[in-house]
Amino acid sequence: MDHSTHDTRTSLNRVAFSAMVHCLTGCSIGEVLGMVIGSAMSLSNSVTIAISVVLAFLFGYTLTMMPLLRGGLAFRPAMKLAFAADTLTIAVMEILDNMVPKRGLEPPRDSSPPPG
Repeated sequence: MDHSTHDTRTSLNRVAFSAMVHCLTGCSIGEVLGMVIGSAMSLSNSVTIAISVVLAFLFGYTLTMMPLLRGGLAFRPAMKLAFAADTLTIAVMEILDNMVPKRGLEPPRDSSPPPG
């Protein structure tokens, strides 16, 4: 019984899973870092979101490539694979994260009548 394909598939699955976890981690790091930068510099919400999205893509791609490079893939193929595998995923995550209204996160509005 030949187990060589089983070992290769398991190894490939581990690399793919590791790349996915790294991508999600990178996106989270970029998103939070962008919010911190935007808040620290008192930037508008739209500029802060733009910075967060750019950093989410940058960190997502970068961290996705790490296990691919460690797995023996050359830089250029790893970069192509990261772009092909993660662009749609990161884009959907960013759209949902930034366009869907966050309920319960706005400060409470004062419903009392104005004085006077």
